[in-house]
Amino acid sequence: MKPETKTLLKGKQKAKIEHTKSLIKGLFSPFILPAFALFFTGYSAVAQDKTAEVDKVFSWASKETPGCVCAVSQNGKVVVNRAYGSADLEREVPLDLNSVFDIGSVRKQFIAAATLLLVEEKKLSFTEDIHKYLPELPDYGQKITLDHLLTHTSGIRDWTGLLPLANGKPEAITLILRQRGLNFKPGEEWSYSNSGYVLLVEIVSRTTGMPFADFARKRLFEPLGMKSTTYVTDMTAAVKNRALGYEKTKDGWKLDMYLGNDRGGGAILSTATDLLLWNNALSTNRLGAFVTEKLQEPAKLNNGRKLGYARGLFLETYRGVKEVWHSGGAAGYHTWLGRFPEQGVSVAVLCNSDAKPATGLAERIVDQFVTYADSQPAIASTPPALTAEALEEVKGKTGLFFNEKTGEPLRLAVDRDRFRIANGPGLVPVGKDRYRRFGAFVQFMSQDEFELHFLSPDQFELKSMEGKTSKYRRAQPFTPTSADLQAYSGRYQNDEIGAFFDMDTVNNNLMGRANDAPAPGFEFKPVSKDTFQLGGITLRFVRDKAGKVVALDYSNPVVRNMRFTRSGDQASSR
Repeated sequence: MKPETKTLLKGKQKAKIEHTKSLIKGLFSPFILPAFALFFTGYSAVAQDKTAEVDKVFSWASKETPGCVCAVSQNGKVVVNRAYGSADLEREVPLDLNSVFDIGSVRKQFIAAATLLLVEEKKLSFTEDIHKYLPELPDYGQKITLDHLLTHTSGIRDWTGLLPLANGKPEAITLILRQRGLNFKPGEEWSYSNSGYVLLVEIVSRTTGMPFADFARKRLFEPLGMKSTTYVTDMTAAVKNRALGYEKTKDGWKLDMYLGNDRGGGAILSTATDLLLWNNALSTNRLGAFVTEKLQEPAKLNNGRKLGYARGLFLETYRGVKEVWHSGGAAGYHTWLGRFPEQGVSVAVLCNSDAKPATGLAERIVDQFVTYADSQPAIASTPPALTAEALEEVKGKTGLFFNEKTGEPLRLAVDRDRFRIANGPGLVPVGKDRYRRFGAFVQFMSQDEFELHFLSPDQFELKSMEGKTSKYRRAQPFTPTSADLQAYSGRYQNDEIGAFFDMDTVNNNLMGRANDAPAPGFEFKPVSKDTFQLGGITLRFVRDKAGKVVALDYSNPVVRNMRFTRSGDQASSR
């Protein structure tokens, strides 16, 4: 998974909304509802046994906790459809089969499908420069096509990585259009970017002359019978049967819902059964052969390498079985939707808290319904401990390394006889001086697949899923003096997002804060000369020929080397 980026400003917006739901009537407990037929006619003893196993997966949910709705279909027939936990803790309203959730990035496959409908009708083109549709987009000196946006290969910075720095609350589209640089040359790499799909929504709307919500309703939701699915841009609008989102804190459950209208590309609210209707449509070509095929066609880089991503969908092999899936997270909402087309199995898990990751729950559900090849290993949660010989081999390979091109830091460590990326996945030996991410081929998040090849104890190559090879070199220890820190102090500005950093020296520590955030800010730790880090944020200070610090380059997991120029000598120390 992507590393978490610590922001320098106030955290996510939370608010209460007034919400009323009818209490569920019936013979069964309203907090664990039985399966209902959606498009099936029988309920076998085998299905009942499977349902009992599914119930165990969600046994943690009760009327006093948020929960999940889980639905499973086999060959187009729903065999499990269950609700667990509460939709509204304050009013004691249970989740039910009609509960509506914000499905987060699962919406990307719907945006992609809407785009593909227009490509099929010759109203859009895969290969056309997107400036044709968005003339106000800056000239990056590179051609960016519609397909680059669909496949996350455009290089456009992810707006979610820019928002914490932006002054005010600009809309996502505004923030994207301000950018003057790319993370990489289009088609050269793969990097998940919400920005591409924000632009696609805008392109579809301009091309059709109608709001994206109307187009999606007329061309996708209504034809497929998805009666409880809506595309919304006003997150404060009342939505029938919406489950509230929550987060668990030390003080108990608190509402966790994104209600800001600056959210990029809007949101799709849906139910588990509607999502199975969508999966069934993909399995039966109800969207037409062209759209169905292109949604699931592996993307390619400029070098011809095929990716494990298509257009709005991940394409993986899970324990030897083909899998098509996507997950989504939006504040307290977490969703997983996947298909195993060779076996006719579809699974939808929609949750209204972060108490249990939807992806992990989905893994356990999938295991009940998918038959795996005998030769495939079972999923393990941790890598195996290294032998004494292997531990000796990795001794000289631990420590802090830096990407030679981007400055991205990566720390390797040994923890309980296991070699791993610090605070990240484990690494297992696959050959001399070669290590692979543990679980890359059997776990759901295999888009994070990579392999390390050590060229020397102080340098290694990292080969990622998309075929990109990056060189990392060991960081040289740096203990800055007071004079060193003073050289970094001052204000740094970036006009693209209208933001600035104030860097100050406080008690021999380098403190940073953005946009008049309260002093003293956050401490950035030195990791090498001119490079400091805070969580997933890296600052690299830039010097002129005379050696004076004149700028800093800001990077996080989805933004690379955004230049902030020093605006004058405003250094301070305390």
